[in-house]
Amino acid sequence: MTLDARLLDVVRATKGFMPEEEGDALYAAALEGGRVGPLLEIGTYCGKSAVYLGAAARERGTVAFSVDHHRGSEENQAGWEHHDHEVVDPATGRMDTLPFFRRAIEAAGLEDVIVGVVGHSLPIARAWRTPLGFLFIDGGHAEDIAMGDYEGWARHVAPGGVLAIHDVFDNPDDGGQAPFHVWQRAVADGFEPDAINGSLRTLRRPQ
Repeated sequence: MTLDARLLDVVRATKGFMPEEEGDALYAAALEGGRVGPLLEIGTYCGKSAVYLGAAARERGTVAFSVDHHRGSEENQAGWEHHDHEVVDPATGRMDTLPFFRRAIEAAGLEDVIVGVVGHSLPIARAWRTPLGFLFIDGGHAEDIAMGDYEGWARHVAPGGVLAIHDVFDNPDDGGQAPFHVWQRAVADGFEPDAINGSLRTLRRPQ
């Protein structure tokens, strides 16, 4: 299951780190979760994943919330492997991916179904009250940040809803272990493993 050609063109033109096969799996999982309730992602960078979620939200007649402070995760900062100087605001010297996100969502024609929530994940989670049909955790990959995102947001996934976690690697040689630890925690908390597509894993909260 994949996006239409126009949206794929937008995805391919948007900065980001998600391979298309994982994006297709994310889209399919969001379609499933969208049957239960609205969608929400933690971490979007420049909007690549949001396009997949927005397309699913439109098809299911719901909305996709995109939570990001748009200052970049630790691995995006200067001197780190995934730093991109093009997303640094020359006026402040800080990363600012929000303009890139806005352009991607506009280019995709999804401004009516994607709600950008600009801020840090945990205070937003504390104030959140809407049950979610789909939750995608793809924010910072440090242990405390990734686990904090899970602890703050997983409780909002409704029965039958889908939890997706990105960059999950069993082997430490393949990538950082924090998302894998989040996946282990979710299984221990009763989420049922559903599918594995590359580094993307999905689980479902039992009915």
